[in-house]
Amino acid sequence: MKRILACTFLIVSLVNSSFALDFANGKWVDLTHEYSEETIYWPTAAPFKHTTVFKGETDAGFYYTAYNFSADEHGGTHIDSPIHFFENRNTVDQIPIEQLIGATVVINIAEKAKANRNYQLAVKDILEWESKHGVIPENSILLINTGSSKFWGDRQAYMGTDERGQDAVKKLKFPGIHPDAAKFLSTKRNIKAVGLDTPSIDFGGSVSFETHQILFEKNIPGFENVANLDELPATGSIVFALPMKIKGGSGGPLRIVAFIPSK
Repeated sequence: MKRILACTFLIVSLVNSSFALDFANGKWVDLTHEYSEETIYWPTAAPFKHTTVFKGETDAGFYYTAYNFSADEHGGTHIDSPIHFFENRNTVDQIPIEQLIGATVVINIAEKAKANRNYQLAVKDILEWESKHGVIPENSILLINTGSSKFWGDRQAYMGTDERGQDAVKKLKFPGIHPDAAKFLSTKRNIKAVGLDTPSIDFGGSVSFETHQILFEKNIPGFENVANLDELPATGSIVFALPMKIKGGSGGPLRIVAFIPSK
């Protein structure tokens, strides 16, 4: 009941704000990569599998299809729940719905990440964005566009290596969020969640995953391998990020979409 009331309050708040929830007037953007055998996973994770149970006409004369799938929690477009890197924090099924839906801001660091594939979002990047758009609003979802989504499907370009196994982890190279920026966001700003278009909120060369630890201590979940962030404005969109509800899960597949209301 508490979650229903909180979600109702969220909808009412959005309706009464500058975000008019008239879904007939605006643009929907799918921020989710599809799942298939080609979906990018961490080098040590098992790949996505989709196998046929039945496909075709049954003995009774009607068409029928059914499939089995298996997947690691952390691959493709997915959510990291705080328990993933901090003990006694929210599992994926415990994250409040209202924390996964909300007004969104997008910080673009694509040019910096193009010059340095291990670039990390810095506090100065946040402050530069705020100098143009104002302080990040309370209870926003923060998404970071590193320009990586265009490499999806090419493991070498996207994550620095197409190799698999533990040795491949040392060769990973992609942008992330600097721990100092994570501290700033978790103590100086009030965000619901953070996401970006790379395999991890920590940069590819990280060995201690400090950004995960800092944000997850505050129960701020992370969205990884988000798609199409270049289609979102810096402000004004509303994100809906609903994961598979895995009991006790450290994460799971995520269907994330954004709505951009017409002005």
